Amino acid sequence: MASASTLAALPVAAQFRVEISGVGATQVPLFVAAFRDEARSAAAVSQIVRADLERSGLVRTQTADAALDERSQVDLPQWRGRGADALLAGSVSRLADGRFDVRYKLWDAVKGDELLGQSKVVLAADLRLAAHRVADEIHEKLTGERGVNATRIAYVVREGKKFSLHIADADGEGGQVALASPEPIISPAWAPDGKRLAYVSFETQKAVVWVQDLTSGERRIVAAFRGSNSAPAWSPDGKRLAVTLSQDGLAQLYTMPAAGGTPVRLTTSSGIDTEPVFAPDGRHIYFVSDRGGGPQIYRVGAAGGGVERVTYRGDYNISPALSPDGKLLAYITRQGSAYRLMLQELEGGAVQTLSDTQNDESPSFAPNGRLIVYATRLQGADVLMTTTVDGKIKTRLLSGGADMREPAWGPYGR
Repeated sequence: MASASTLAALPVAAQFRVEISGVGATQVPLFVAAFRDEARSAAAVSQIVRADLERSGLVRTQTADAALDERSQVDLPQWRGRGADALLAGSVSRLADGRFDVRYKLWDAVKGDELLGQSKVVLAADLRLAAHRVADEIHEKLTGERGVNATRIAYVVREGKKFSLHIADADGEGGQVALASPEPIISPAWAPDGKRLAYVSFETQKAVVWVQDLTSGERRIVAAFRGSNSAPAWSPDGKRLAVTLSQDGLAQLYTMPAAGGTPVRLTTSSGIDTEPVFAPDGRHIYFVSDRGGGPQIYRVGAAGGGVERVTYRGDYNISPALSPDGKLLAYITRQGSAYRLMLQELEGGAVQTLSDTQNDESPSFAPNGRLIVYATRLQGADVLMTTTVDGKIKTRLLSGGADMREPAWGPYGR
């Protein structure tokens, strides 16, 4: 049996860089001053905040080239005259016990008043997380929508013949290895509580579904039936998994307790049914089937019943992902020799292409529904990208040449 190593025994993964491209339609112009004394800390807080807000597509940042901090008396009409709707300044101070005090103030340059003023005392190791939380607070104040920068993503890295499952911040930084194995790891899926991951590992020389506790590193097999066990997906209440099993012949959908137990068959078809995903309300499961000749996306009641076809545009549609509000379906379609990320409105059926790359895979929505992370291939390497749901702002997460695949965006609650 191949061996696998878990989170507690492994080092922090390689760090990422972020490249952001595109222009959003409606953006709040925000001027950001470098935080006082942040150069003396382990994280450039103001730069992290700027990158987070830019990635959202809803905020456009510019450098406030002035010596400002949260205590400054600012001339807001002057900043308004320079095109600012809002102004951000702050400081990062090292305390006597080694912790850091991150303070910031956000001003409304249009109304001429203060919007936010906060302080966070954190360990040095948590400075990046503090910056993400600052960005989320600003994002919500400026847009009225919750930010996702303090959430996490999971993804799989392949380096030669070695595979590893990584957990990182939403911007790809601060990564840790949750599992390392000489055999493939695929299909990571977050539990709704953000504390567990389900995934498929081939370490026993066959496809087996595992669930791992991310705090303790403890892991257990939940599906190792005859044939293949694959594509785990959590129910919204975290009590059940939908899985693809071939124990009775062709791959079909089953549901089972998340702790393991007896699977209940959900679909019966003459084709292959796979890639299940629960709708946010738990009432339906979307999945991929070739029962009609080519792979298309269908849905079935979470307790079984009639099957309804969902995608009709194109002859090859796979990898469904549902937005948190249940209104949008992201998936991968084949256009000629290219595989591209698509978005479909479930109510009206309107479809748009979100990417211009050739080898897109594995879309996953951010918990606020504003962003999608997916894998693609650029310049000979497998990389991760995020895009806004209008396709206008794209971010490439770069990781020093390692091939990255199978991203899954985690829930709120970190």
